[in-house]
Amino acid sequence: MKRFIPFVKSDPVVPVIRLQGMIASMARGTALNDTGLAPLIEKAFSKGKPAAVALTINSPGGSPAQSSLIAARIRRLADEKKIKVYAFVEDVAASGGYWLATAADEIWVDQNSVVGSIGVISAGFGFHEFISRHGVERRLYTAGKSKSMLDPFQPEKPEDVARLKEIQGQIHDTFIDHVKTRRGARLAEEDLFTGEIWVGQAAVDKGLADGIGHVVPKMKEVFGDKVRLVPFQQRRPLLARFGASLGDDLLGLVEEHAARARFGL
Repeated sequence: MKRFIPFVKSDPVVPVIRLQGMIASMARGTALNDTGLAPLIEKAFSKGKPAAVALTINSPGGSPAQSSLIAARIRRLADEKKIKVYAFVEDVAASGGYWLATAADEIWVDQNSVVGSIGVISAGFGFHEFISRHGVERRLYTAGKSKSMLDPFQPEKPEDVARLKEIQGQIHDTFIDHVKTRRGARLAEEDLFTGEIWVGQAAVDKGLADGIGHVVPKMKEVFGDKVRLVPFQQRRPLLARFGASLGDDLLGLVEEHAARARFGL
């Protein structure tokens, strides 16, 4: 009731936004995307007068565009409302997950957190030999010579691979610029943008994080023992909670497990 009594100072409040899962434009399972997170993030920054906003991050990455959109929304609100943002990494903040972490003013990690993977990856399969062995004829008609780029049912073309690498390079450059802008002089003077990953203190030593710390003790250290941490977490769609999207959820879990497996998680 103290916050309703005039002239009595309220305890500091820190909304804690949980960002867990793959980053993808499709609203599959617990996937993170700007459309799904927007109301949550806006509310966290706007409700009352937060002393700060904390992000708890556990993501192996995903869509570069969605990573950029989510991080940009967080930064816009932080700058508009002059609210400091702290990020706390749990198991992993890699690739797009690290992009989200750099939306914070300070990044704190566990001794075992996996951080980094500042790069771009694309993977697929080639089925042209398989369908040929089974007597399947591929018929494809396009207007525009690049319309069938990287078609998995046709032999790989060198010009398609070259074009893909060009696109990846553009995204990689954007990622690098973003990290350099956000981390600045804290970054070690070496190439940190090869897709390499670091664990715990090693990430701190490289300037990718600011220290070892967890959300509750760190927020108490900064704002005092009476700080109130208010959780903000994306809710699963109603049908998903009743098992109506079991197939999508299972596929999402498989994708996330495969992504985490690249980091030994």
